[in-house]
Amino acid sequence: MSDLNTLQNLTEKRRSIYALSNKLSVSNEAVVKLVEHAILHTPSAFNSQSTRVVILFGEEHQKLWNIAEDALREIVSDEENFKSTKEKIAGFKAGAGTIMFFEDQSVVRSMQENAPLYADKFPIWAHQTSAMHQYVIWTALASIDIGANLQHYNPVIDDKVAKAWNIDKDWALNAQMVFGAIEQLAGDKTFKPVEERMKVFG
Repeated sequence: MSDLNTLQNLTEKRRSIYALSNKLSVSNEAVVKLVEHAILHTPSAFNSQSTRVVILFGEEHQKLWNIAEDALREIVSDEENFKSTKEKIAGFKAGAGTIMFFEDQSVVRSMQENAPLYADKFPIWAHQTSAMHQYVIWTALASIDIGANLQHYNPVIDDKVAKAWNIDKDWALNAQMVFGAIEQLAGDKTFKPVEERMKVFG
């Protein structure tokens, strides 16, 4: 199989997997190495390298989703309405870990100062850089048969997360990727026609 076919197969294999367990077939160290590689080799605008990552395993992973559950309970006080939220959080807790993605705002500010012509673009480019890291890591996890889904409980959990893991004040939380052993594959996916989403000239 060619490298292109391998890449395209992995692109198709990467899906949002919600039925997860903590029974990983690889070590925690293997996941860490995978993320380290992505941090080193994923591109960023002006080589800014503004993405920051925190990996949580085991009890630390559980702690994050307890924080999220408590924060959401303060917003949704009715127990009946909260039931579906609690079930969703329980699904995240069932996984093996969570990768939290941050953007270092001190890097963004520095880039703005050094290239003022593009100052308004650097926050956008930082988000794009974070998204590329998320995609690379997500696809790499899929390559070793680890399922994942991406969540965005910021800014609801930001302050408590920063306090719980002593996060630098310049690190802005952007997303949370839950990962674990795949207990059930994703269902069929529908696609809008490519012709409506792409144009070719020449």
